[in-house]
Amino acid sequence: MILRPKFTGFALAIALAFAVSGAVLPARASASGDITVFAAASLKTALDDIVTAWRQRGGERVRVSYAGSSRLAQQITHGAPGDVFISANARWMDVLEAAGHVEAASRRDLLENRLVLIGHGKGLAPVALTRQLDLAGRLGDNRLAMAMVEAVPAGIYGRAALVSLGLWEKVAAKVAQVDNVRAALALVERGEAPLGIVYQTDAMAGDNVTVLGLFAPETHPRIVYPAALVAGRANNAIARRFLDFLASAPARARFEHHGFKVIVPKPSNSTGGAG
Repeated sequence: MILRPKFTGFALAIALAFAVSGAVLPARASASGDITVFAAASLKTALDDIVTAWRQRGGERVRVSYAGSSRLAQQITHGAPGDVFISANARWMDVLEAAGHVEAASRRDLLENRLVLIGHGKGLAPVALTRQLDLAGRLGDNRLAMAMVEAVPAGIYGRAALVSLGLWEKVAAKVAQVDNVRAALALVERGEAPLGIVYQTDAMAGDNVTVLGLFAPETHPRIVYPAALVAGRANNAIARRFLDFLASAPARARFEHHGFKVIVPKPSNSTGGAG
């Protein structure tokens, strides 16, 4: 198990991620009429379902590349051929928008999520996620599975929650940081870590884990998933239709089935434009 080094801030994490070009995993170029979606790993179960619904309604082929939002933002920065980006954190979308890598006008907030503490096994007793929780004692000599706490959204939110509760300093040395939230879930599923911090939706999709407690929303930044079109792509029209489909009633129903809260767009004051 690799324990990732700590960074000193989000800006440094961006600089380090974008500097390591060898970490880029370029996606295959899309064939004519196909699109590639770069999506946060926590979306996999729900988005696979939605892509199936899109295809059943006659939509074009959609390839989805799942990873941590930081890794995907890095790939887009280095020119990987994605058509749509869905991040689990607004700041990574901000980075791409500021650099002109996504179409700012297409950006929209799609979803919200919750953060949970999970344990290995079924039927475990719940715990109160308060300042009185002896999380370090529960871990003993074992590890707390988390996504990278200075770069990956789930890790950023998780660290913020633990800091807010006054628990971070006691457990920081026990954290096993991995590339994305689904990797953190897998460590707990396999029993390689007894506890982990993931999204509520990941816990719903996981095997052999129990949600021990929900972190209060005020302990961490709001968990929002923005989506946008990647700038300068040939299949922009298809990608735009798919992005619109993500906000459709069939897609909303599937997102909600998998535990996400759908963000309903505010009504526009404009009288024109396509829906």
